Amino acid sequence: MSGARQPPEPSELVYVPGPSWLPGLTAAGLAGLLVGLFAGWPWAVAGGILMLAALRAWIRRTGDELARLPREQRLSAAVLPAVPLRAPGANPAGGKADR
Repeated sequence: MSGARQPPEPSELVYVPGPSWLPGLTAAGLAGLLVGLFAGWPWAVAGGILMLAALRAWIRRTGDELARLPREQRLSAAVLPAVPLRAPGANPAGGKADR
């Protein structure tokens, strides 16, 4: 391999969220809420508050990340041909179709 070759600059962006503890905290809050249904209302209240706070922060953070993305992207993808790639009636295994 040649060390002088550089990969091309990406032409399309893909949104990937950053790492976060918020989904885990939301799940812990839901678990606390469900445990509270059987163990007592203080656990349900604490779990519900934790779940709602984590869910609100998670949604707000995702909205902020999406707002920072560019609205338009430069596309450089190839255009697909308008003709079929296989001849009509051709067998997908590569042989001729029986008629």
